[in-house]
Amino acid sequence: MQTSFLKYANTEVPRYTSYPTAVQFSAEIDQIQYRNWLQELPQSEPLSLYVHIPFCEQMCWYCGCHTNIVTGYQRIGEYLADLACEVTLVAAAMSEHQGPVAELHFGGGSPSLLSGEDFYALVAKLRTQFSFSSQTKIAVEIDPRTMNAAKAAAYAKASVTRVSLGVQDFNLHVQQKINRIQPPEMVRQVINWLKTAGIFAINFDLIYGLPTQSLDDIRRTIDLALEMQPDRFAVFGYAHVPWFKKHQQLIVPEDLPDTALRLQQADLVAELLTNAGYIRVGFDHYARADDALGLASTNSQVRRNFQGYTDDACDVLIGFGASSISALPQGYVQNDPQMGKWRQQVRAGYLPVVRGVGLRQDDKLRRAAIMQVLSQGQLDMAALCRSFDLDAAALDDALPKLAPLAQDGLLTLSNRRLQVTPDGIRFLRNIAACFDSYWQPAQKRHCLAV
Repeated sequence: MQTSFLKYANTEVPRYTSYPTAVQFSAEIDQIQYRNWLQELPQSEPLSLYVHIPFCEQMCWYCGCHTNIVTGYQRIGEYLADLACEVTLVAAAMSEHQGPVAELHFGGGSPSLLSGEDFYALVAKLRTQFSFSSQTKIAVEIDPRTMNAAKAAAYAKASVTRVSLGVQDFNLHVQQKINRIQPPEMVRQVINWLKTAGIFAINFDLIYGLPTQSLDDIRRTIDLALEMQPDRFAVFGYAHVPWFKKHQQLIVPEDLPDTALRLQQADLVAELLTNAGYIRVGFDHYARADDALGLASTNSQVRRNFQGYTDDACDVLIGFGASSISALPQGYVQNDPQMGKWRQQVRAGYLPVVRGVGLRQDDKLRRAAIMQVLSQGQLDMAALCRSFDLDAAALDDALPKLAPLAQDGLLTLSNRRLQVTPDGIRFLRNIAACFDSYWQPAQKRHCLAV
């Protein structure tokens, strides 16, 4: 490992699931602006829908999501009633829109906390308000500790096509440090339930950089995961942000691997998964060659959104639920993350938007540049600028920022053509940041690059 790589790994940079990033969101964008944007959508525009379920049975200490701990089902039932109201409100604002729903994703929190009956009813509600077809893909994130055979059957009945299992790590001592105990046998059982119900497309979420996690722990987790043969992996570096997520203070900082070890862990994951035949997609996803994401990667059709790397081709993502974010051609909006305020707005008949950002032409150009860097590992800067009817030099402010990364072997740069090297893949976010006109190096704003 080159020592120069450590400075990049130690840099805090955005994950670029959006551009501009959420740091630039403000209260200037409200529900009136969102309503206008929805009404401006072309009638036939395909949609991607996201439903946020912000509940868990217990707090995982590494968690960076918007979630709430519940001990009974009453709060969940009340939330679902308000969620149905929000679906109706958004659909009414899009009354002229007839475009098909291409993707529906349930995230959290733990969507698998919903009873099978309530999950099916929520999908049915969405079907009454939006145009679904037999081609609509439906995905749901699963906490294996909350699953049973009846829920798997309900997912199949609701036409779920893909599930994502929160595995994180298979080693007991690591699981104890993050307050998430789930033996490999539990995950195997969930897979059996799903496959018996007819759901075969399965993703594993894994995390490196966890407390007391060693390279041997990484190897054992990958070996066990490969035995279960998921179609995809999403492998994230743990983001330790205790100033933002107070429960992370329960993780002892001395237990966390240092940057050099984190980098070794990320490299080991890439080595083991690619050796097993998975295609590397961007900097943190892996897919079988015959999986939809693998095929999209091979055909240079991968994109990046709030779910990470995806084969979702939609330009419109509509989010439902507290804290969810919607992405439209005109900009981004976020629902109120405070459930009480979100509920008040919905019950009053308002779209529960609390902040967002509108896109300028320069934002759209830089978003496209960042998307190509992150998804394809290459960029013809001049060609992209001309596609926006701009001078070929419109992105030249990035060149002096890219120069030291090229000198350190992360990319090659010639005649405004950028190509990421194999060493640069792990630092795609650092490269993308060179095109970000808002980003400034700062502590306690973003997570580490690796």
